[in-house]
Amino acid sequence: MTQFENKVVWITGASSGIGEALAYTFARDKAKLVLSARRAKELERVKKECKLPEGHILLLPMDVSEHEKAETHYQEVIAKFGQVDILINNAGLSHWSKIKDLSLEVIQKVMNVNFLGGVALTKAVLPDMLNRKQGHIVVVSSILGKIVTPKQAAYNASKHAIQGFYDTLRAEAAPEGLKVLIVSPGAVNTDVAKNSLDREGKPINKSNKMIENGLDPGFVAEEIRKAIQKNKEEIILAGGKEKFAILMKRFAPGLFSRFLGGKKAS
Repeated sequence: MTQFENKVVWITGASSGIGEALAYTFARDKAKLVLSARRAKELERVKKECKLPEGHILLLPMDVSEHEKAETHYQEVIAKFGQVDILINNAGLSHWSKIKDLSLEVIQKVMNVNFLGGVALTKAVLPDMLNRKQGHIVVVSSILGKIVTPKQAAYNASKHAIQGFYDTLRAEAAPEGLKVLIVSPGAVNTDVAKNSLDREGKPINKSNKMIENGLDPGFVAEEIRKAIQKNKEEIILAGGKEKFAILMKRFAPGLFSRFLGGKKAS
């Protein structure tokens, strides 16, 4: 029996990438899974690959940007499993446009998915977790919650907001038994680049070498599992250059700014 057997694990963005890998990771541990994403057909595919008994998995298609539905979705989980032990806020959206060309609509869309989407679900599960004095909130952020890169202002901002919100939640709720884990990956080989929005809010449908050469989602999922198991507060999953950039931003911000200024962002 594993630590996660029969634990109720709710994963958003579960139809691909890190979320899909997390589903398989916790399925091997015989957890009870709630899988959410917008694409119901892809969720069905992931469910089949999980190979769990019907009573151990719930498909809950949803758009996390529809914040007003968070409580309703939570009640669907409660009706099936009675509680949520681990919420993994993984759904995310990126974009690729300079601020001068970036519409307010795209900024709002990115923030609604990356930040407020997770916050709404966190607020839904929080009262019961606090009442039971146990529970784990996990949020998949990014190293761009610590540094920035040009042409991703709204994405950068959403990840910085995640850092501030969930650090605060941990400080407030730790005495009540709640665990909060922030996961900050660097480049991961997913469809995040292809699904990034252009200045008009449409997917660019184009990947890039950095993402293609990024970490394997299965590796990231396993590291998240181990971090939850060890009650870690934060993990950074990135290469040496990315970790160095974080240190440079913290201890030599002027040098980091000059470095960014020398990069082409056209």
